[in-house]
Amino acid sequence: MHLQPVILSGGSGTRLWPLSREAYPKQFLPLTGSKTMLQDTALRLDGLVDEHPRLGLLMRDPIIVCNEAHRFLVAEQFRLLGRSPAAILLEPFGRNTAPALTLAALEAAVVGAAGAVGAAGEEDPILLVAPADHAIADGEAFRRAVADGAVLAEQGAVITFGIVPAKPETGYGYIQQGEKHADAELNGTAYRLHAFVEKPDRETAERYLASGEYLWNSGIFMLRASVWLNLIRRFRPEIAEACELAMDAGRADGEFRRLETTAFKACPSDSIDYAVMERLSQAEAVPEHPAIVLPLDAGWSDVGAWSALWEVREQDGDGNVLDGDAFVHESHNNLLIAQSRMLAAVGVDNLIVVETPDAVLVADRERAQDVKAVTKFLSDSQRNEHRHHQRVHRPWGAFESITMGDRYQVKRLTVKPGEALSKQMHHHRAEHWVVVSGTAKVTNDDKTFLLTENQSTYIPVGTTHRLENPGTIPLEIIEVQSGSYLGEDDIVRFDDLYDRGGDSGC
Repeated sequence: MHLQPVILSGGSGTRLWPLSREAYPKQFLPLTGSKTMLQDTALRLDGLVDEHPRLGLLMRDPIIVCNEAHRFLVAEQFRLLGRSPAAILLEPFGRNTAPALTLAALEAAVVGAAGAVGAAGEEDPILLVAPADHAIADGEAFRRAVADGAVLAEQGAVITFGIVPAKPETGYGYIQQGEKHADAELNGTAYRLHAFVEKPDRETAERYLASGEYLWNSGIFMLRASVWLNLIRRFRPEIAEACELAMDAGRADGEFRRLETTAFKACPSDSIDYAVMERLSQAEAVPEHPAIVLPLDAGWSDVGAWSALWEVREQDGDGNVLDGDAFVHESHNNLLIAQSRMLAAVGVDNLIVVETPDAVLVADRERAQDVKAVTKFLSDSQRNEHRHHQRVHRPWGAFESITMGDRYQVKRLTVKPGEALSKQMHHHRAEHWVVVSGTAKVTNDDKTFLLTENQSTYIPVGTTHRLENPGTIPLEIIEVQSGSYLGEDDIVRFDDLYDRGGDSGC
């Protein structure tokens, strides 16, 4: 049987500000190890086929569903792994997990002439659906649970994984398990899914933990592609219809699959839990597709707040987690992250201190969930610190602002080998380019020429221009902008290798 991983990468991770930003959220960050969370998710199934040969699994490359604005980040993350996704589906609008899974199921399944999925002789893969931004410490235990899920999904069941709770957590939703589901082929124990429960208060969470009947809701699912499409058409036909229209009228764009915007905009927003799973848990709603919960005890965390990151990272003898150039003295149970300068803490306990080049967060570890108040303030104030880091990533490389004043700004640009900025023009600013290292191919109006280290050129206001890296090493440029307006939206594109349309920025 074919196993099709589906990675949902639509989260914004605002509670991990200032490391996680809207334009570069937590799934693209190496928060728990040397790999990013998206990369860890993609690698987590490595070894499953060899560890469980009796299943006869054939592993497919993952399908990624992501925000359109993050498409180049996703592609770059997989390029760094030396792997290629089966597809990268681009959502022009966030519509929650049920539409995202519907898109992935449509992409994964082979649809027969009559519109039936999984007809005789056609592939009907088992989907393993997982968020891109969760941490799992015990990969082997996770793969054992996935092997059990594959057995049940092949029989038509719909599986969710419930995390064995370690404490009375109030920040997670819960799953109540019902009677045991007998199957001699399983490594572990499966239960009928009795109910989903919203985030409880402390007293209720303690009661859940004591009962032994409740698990944390992981948001990880397994089922056949045909089963999901049949269920979403049955329970939420308007979601199925909108997704089918958006996919049918969509188009390929290099390694990406773009949806038809109008059709997808009309799609209702709903989660997998509400759209399908809760209905399946109700008194034999669809007997041929029972809702099953598999307990998972594998060191799982959604790393949803700084306190959760403190829990999963290695601590010193005083309970401190130190990342970067950080020092503590007579301090306990702190999380200190320093990105650009030395960070010291003396005589303090239970603090979160996160330093980045353009922002510093100081918070009580017990109030980590309230970081969202900061991002709301930044958004309401129309500031930029909740959206972008000082270093802004582009498909051709990156740029960062070094200094800025009245009518001028200095940036450092890094252009990857073989890449190019769009051919463009600015109405309000002129630019000076100085090559620090590498070779630059410059188009300046009707002239094209090469610049090497310590050479420079001037781009007047209103001049059509382009910067390219024809070399084999990164091109480093210092750009000095001057003019009456220096915003990233002062740009007219004439040609772009990356088909970015109305995206702002060079």
